[in-house]
Amino acid sequence: MPLNKNQHIAIAGAGLVGSLMSIYLAKHGYKVSVFERRPDMRTNLLDRGRSINLALSNRGIRALAEVGLADKLKKVAIPMHGRTMHDRKGQLRFQPYGKEGQFINSVSRSNLNIVLMNEAESLGVKFYFEQRITSVDFEKTELTIRSTNSEIQRLKFDAIIGADGAFSAVRGSMQLTDRFDYAQSYIAHGYKELHIPADAKGNFKLEKNSLHIWPRESFMLIALPNPDGSFTCTLFFPFEGNPSFNSLKIEREVEVFLKETFADAYELMPDAVQDFISVPPSSLVTVKCYPWVRNNTLIIGDAAHAIVPFFGQGMNAGFEDCRILNQLLDQEKNWETVFNEFQLQRKANTDAIADLALDNFIEMRDLVADEEFLLRKKIEAMLHERYPDKWIPLYSMVTFYENIGYAEAHLIGKKQKQIMDDVMQTPDLKQTWEKLNFAAIVSKLNGYA
Repeated sequence: MPLNKNQHIAIAGAGLVGSLMSIYLAKHGYKVSVFERRPDMRTNLLDRGRSINLALSNRGIRALAEVGLADKLKKVAIPMHGRTMHDRKGQLRFQPYGKEGQFINSVSRSNLNIVLMNEAESLGVKFYFEQRITSVDFEKTELTIRSTNSEIQRLKFDAIIGADGAFSAVRGSMQLTDRFDYAQSYIAHGYKELHIPADAKGNFKLEKNSLHIWPRESFMLIALPNPDGSFTCTLFFPFEGNPSFNSLKIEREVEVFLKETFADAYELMPDAVQDFISVPPSSLVTVKCYPWVRNNTLIIGDAAHAIVPFFGQGMNAGFEDCRILNQLLDQEKNWETVFNEFQLQRKANTDAIADLALDNFIEMRDLVADEEFLLRKKIEAMLHERYPDKWIPLYSMVTFYENIGYAEAHLIGKKQKQIMDDVMQTPDLKQTWEKLNFAAIVSKLNGYA
């Protein structure tokens, strides 16, 4: 069906990606209706849900800038210039994320979501809450929706975009169609949120402009700052084994574990034991599927490519989806062509960031405390400083260079790893690394297939 501005577009999911996509579509002049199974978080504070604090970086900021919201959201975001590692003795070590002036931003998921929904409504987008999608008819481009009073509606649209998360109802209907590939995998770890409140004067108890990590080899605790002086802490921990969520059941066991394992953090978390005991752990899933399109229906964001949070790119990848889909809409083709071009552009990139996120979990929980790893990072930082256009560290490519696709970054990162593995075999490297032939190291990039 050709695109025209009188068409009515349905979006499943009023989360971050669905709300941003609705803004893009409204700015094009389309009529947009968003259906969300949960209550409106703006009026139901208890339904804002648990979430890991989000790291907003350049890919997400670029999309927000296109819809005029980047500056507004930067004002309530907290810059994080690097990682502060806490060892078991409470000693600290700081590792910058990139060059001076490069940082990621700690943002509240719910506050960001509210800003996006309010902006969308101001542009004429209609939100319908407590509306559960039960099925999609792809031939008719029709949603079947059940409300809280069990009323069933069948609503026809010109196009449907499923942005309804990792357990998407729209994707669920796609899974019932022929030749639809789908895979989901859970890691052995889950997470629980803990909390470091501000001090009596409302000040931060830890360095404000840093992401704090307590790496403990097979698990870790992280803390991200909030505007009110508090930190949202997330414990990534195995479900089974010893220690694990399954092995820590009573308050005394939890208290001993937290006090011994994260001593300096435990002192700052007065409610840590109760928070740990009172809420069940949440799981972490990766979803890969294909195709993302059925006629005039498309899935985006976590519905198409849910990833674990360890590269801080889940939201940023979803926002990049919206930006790229918007670019394709500017080309004025029919919906099916636009949607197919979108999935062809995005599939390899989202597969790449899914793999990179899993790899980064190992780095965060284990390697960041390793002396050899930290030396490797110093050498890479020096390479980037001297040859900024030729050697860009993998983390920087993903986080700060939004013009480099995830798939390209992944490929270059593999080449860099091969080169650095060789460099790390240099005798007496710890004493002599500053005298390396950096030009020769960079030149090897062209020699790796």
